[in-house]
Amino acid sequence: MDYTEEYNKKLTTPDEAVKCIKSGDWVDYGWAACTADVLDEALAKRMPLLENVNLRGGLLVRKPKIFDVENAKEHFTWNSWFMSAHERHVVKDGFVYFNPLRYSELPYFIHESLNPADVALMQVAPMDKHGYFSFGPVTSHMLDVVETAKTVIVEVNPTIPRCLGVREAVHISQVDMIVENKVRPMPTAPKAGEPSEIDRRIAEMIVKEIPNGACLQLGIGGMPNAVGMLIGDSDLQDLSVHTEMYVDAFVELTKKGKITGKYKKIQPGKQVYAFASGSRELMDFLDDNPGLMNMPVNYVNDIGVISSIDNFISINNMVDLDLYGQVNAESAGFKQISGSGGQLDFVMGAYLSRGGKSFLACTSTFKDKNGRIQSRIRPILAPGSCVTDTRANTMYLATEYGMFNCKGKSTWQRAEGIIGIAHPDFRDQLIAEAEKMGIWRQSNKR
Repeated sequence: MDYTEEYNKKLTTPDEAVKCIKSGDWVDYGWAACTADVLDEALAKRMPLLENVNLRGGLLVRKPKIFDVENAKEHFTWNSWFMSAHERHVVKDGFVYFNPLRYSELPYFIHESLNPADVALMQVAPMDKHGYFSFGPVTSHMLDVVETAKTVIVEVNPTIPRCLGVREAVHISQVDMIVENKVRPMPTAPKAGEPSEIDRRIAEMIVKEIPNGACLQLGIGGMPNAVGMLIGDSDLQDLSVHTEMYVDAFVELTKKGKITGKYKKIQPGKQVYAFASGSRELMDFLDDNPGLMNMPVNYVNDIGVISSIDNFISINNMVDLDLYGQVNAESAGFKQISGSGGQLDFVMGAYLSRGGKSFLACTSTFKDKNGRIQSRIRPILAPGSCVTDTRANTMYLATEYGMFNCKGKSTWQRAEGIIGIAHPDFRDQLIAEAEKMGIWRQSNKR
């Protein structure tokens, strides 16, 4: 069947398309690299005529034009599922807010709890011969948005890869308007550089704990990237992938023959992910690749699915932690800097997996705004800090000074083990605080 005629009937300009957005509307803006672009530019021009528009999106990899609208907070709010640098840098302007949630629940919220989108905007790959527009590398929750939105506008970008999977595309019959973006390529990021010496030291400890045949999840940041690089140079074999975010490290591991999916019980031989972010080389690798499955986040991040995979290895960063084993991975005190995302789901899934292990890592110290060295290991988390991973679910915690497994440990054992991986300059102070908190045994050696 030829869909050209229907395509041409629905084709319009960005300026005409956004005229359907009215004051008070809820507007979904897409996700990550496939966030609206030329539609965003058109809406930025229209926004001064509107008020109380509520926008939803997140994990921005490019600053939207609407963020530059004069007196933005008088016209709209931006409600983020996961804060990126582009979002947190403008929080002070009063129009950006965070939506706390486990990312895996987002499709449910879209169908059951949220105001349905009056208008949905998203970038997609060009239509195929069957009338489908691929969501590119961001299957995530996009079809759920389409199914509930009153008006769906797609922005076709020829540089977006066609990614294979489940619920990974929208049919032209579900689309109300089409615009074309031949102006800018989808945003990508340069490959991560060489890891720091500290990241490499932590990564070396983690790689020693990974068995052949393990299934990997890597989070964002330098340390997970360092793990990927070291795995590529190791003797590990027959690894699998089931991850929220697909990153460049997986491409390199695939090219080196480390990833086969041989021992994975579900989707054997397939690398499963909810969205991807990275270089142009990564996007080209994803394009029409039958070895990968881009799937909805409520499946990929489901704790039951994750825990059913033997030897599941989850590797993520943290901001700081306390002596109870509580982990904050998303805020600096009251300041939201990222989001909870799927970290807790993967921590719990790996915790419950047969042979599974979760690793949460950070440097032992950081410099505050006055240039003073501070410990990332605290007696208790700083006021306002979010507990991303509860003390009942954390396993391996790592810094450059060592690694400690919290699983099954009592409060005094946790205090002793966690202080043991703190920077030596802060250990006496932490011991003194642990004594005040009643979680330090007198028999412990200082």
